[in-house]
Amino acid sequence: SGVLDSTREFVATYRASEFLAGIDADGPRHLDADFELVQDTFRRFAEEKLKPIAEHIHRTNGDIPEDIISGLADMGAFGLSIPTEYGGYGEGGEGEYIGMVVATEELSRGSLCAGGSLITRPEILTRALMAGGTEEQKQEWLPKLATTEVMNAVAVTEPDYGSDVAGVNVAATRTDGGWLINGVKTWCTLGARADVLLLLARTDPDKSLGHKGLSMFIVPKERSDSHGFMLTQPGGGKLEGRPIDTIGYRGMHSYELAFEDWLVPAENLIGLDGGLGKGFYYQMAGFENGRLQTAARALGIMQAAYEAARQYAQDRKVFGQPVADYQLTQAKLGRMAVVIQAARQFAYEVARMMAKGEGAAEASMIKAYVCKTAEWVTREAMQIHGGMGYAEEYTVSRLFVDARVLSIFEGADEVLCVKVIARQLVGRHNADK
Repeated sequence: SGVLDSTREFVATYRASEFLAGIDADGPRHLDADFELVQDTFRRFAEEKLKPIAEHIHRTNGDIPEDIISGLADMGAFGLSIPTEYGGYGEGGEGEYIGMVVATEELSRGSLCAGGSLITRPEILTRALMAGGTEEQKQEWLPKLATTEVMNAVAVTEPDYGSDVAGVNVAATRTDGGWLINGVKTWCTLGARADVLLLLARTDPDKSLGHKGLSMFIVPKERSDSHGFMLTQPGGGKLEGRPIDTIGYRGMHSYELAFEDWLVPAENLIGLDGGLGKGFYYQMAGFENGRLQTAARALGIMQAAYEAARQYAQDRKVFGQPVADYQLTQAKLGRMAVVIQAARQFAYEVARMMAKGEGAAEASMIKAYVCKTAEWVTREAMQIHGGMGYAEEYTVSRLFVDARVLSIFEGADEVLCVKVIARQLVGRHNADK
């Protein structure tokens, strides 16, 4: 009873409007000097290079300028998780993971599509290669990913199979010199610009095997027109890309991809014959880190929304005084600052756990929590803007529609909570017994 009473008192005290109204800043990051340097470096790039183009890309569904890609490559953004022996900047340990979170937040604060999301795809392919690639495959692909000589997209989802990837139908059939790919993938982000696709395909036609019949391929292709493309191979293979228009997250461009006898060299099966049937596990190795990285993208969007709302509240006057002078506005901003800081510190802690080979469940938890929280924060920021929040000329409207995608991709909330988090928690409980 005493514990319950003290808990109620604590919650009542720190949820009170007068307390929240007194929080007028988002607080320190609690990072050491090295990570503060990472933050400053990527924030400067976001301010100078990303923010000036973010609205144009969003309004026109435009392409990401090549100088942005090359600029990020020069900063090492694409090699954050690639080990140094393969031309990257990853040195293992918690620094690698925390550095990725810090850099991703700052880039996403400038632009989700032109910044934070650009470095997601090489993260996923890197982890898949590190989990199952041969030494020759690592030597071949990782240095090229680090410099963006090669950029990759991820082709896993299908029209009838999203989170339930065990039902994947796209088939890979052995042929002379490699594999023939047939079928349709969807929601392949950056599919036109990419030089290779990380593709999950069924190498064993026995559907009863489920995910054990799936393998992972690195599929070369030409860079193509973002408005749609048709590629052919000398042997008759075809690959057609149809763009999918979206309400937000523009600039990355997502595609439905139709493969018809598209030939993939035998050496591009991750793990070679030793990787047959292991594609699902290689994918999960990539996506686990991708979930933490997605949470960091959500942090950047929330921080940008909070800053925009705070500035607007200071500039806008109603009933004779700035909106920021009203306690209701101050409490709204205080709540936003609290959840952003809590989510950020949670992300850092998950990064530390993952550096130790732990934190699989927590990576899903942080993704599910923070991405949904980003919807609330951007909604509140829009509300503080009043009618102007609904106008495209204000950044907050873009942040609102961009935030909405976060709870859908990289594992939909419902699937993460029921199929991943709950199962892992039950497994832990049973193990403790």
